[in-house]
Amino acid sequence: KQWYQRRVAITAGAVPAVGDGPMSLMEALRETLKNAIIVDGVTRGLRESVKRLDKREALLCVLAESTDEKNILKLVEALCREHGINLIKIDDAKKLGEWTGLCKIDKEGQARKVVRCSCAVIHAFGTESQALDIINDHFKRTVVPEA
Repeated sequence: KQWYQRRVAITAGAVPAVGDGPMSLMEALRETLKNAIIVDGVTRGLRESVKRLDKREALLCVLAESTDEKNILKLVEALCREHGINLIKIDDAKKLGEWTGLCKIDKEGQARKVVRCSCAVIHAFGTESQALDIINDHFKRTVVPEA
């Protein structure tokens, strides 16, 4: 556990500092994932993520659109819609793998040997932060009324 937190701290150091400008949704997602990893609140991989979604333990789901199998996208989207879980899609599975800690960090703080991650689920956010507020505001603005 202690080693893992140290690894997350090193990864966090590699993140470029956000200026005075507003934080984008992807920067907020990265920060939120980092905070959730610290409290062991992230489930990585399709199988474990689907289990969390099906048990309704998930608070937020992150899905990579660059998966080879399109049925994966349909399954995760349907589970999120059915259980009312917020879903964020990102373009690259390698990027999601790096953000969720599925990589090695070299001496310079750069991510090496990044493993692809098709789906990740946050079930504990950790500390309240500005990034979490940005994500919550995003979902408040984009509420789609059910037909």
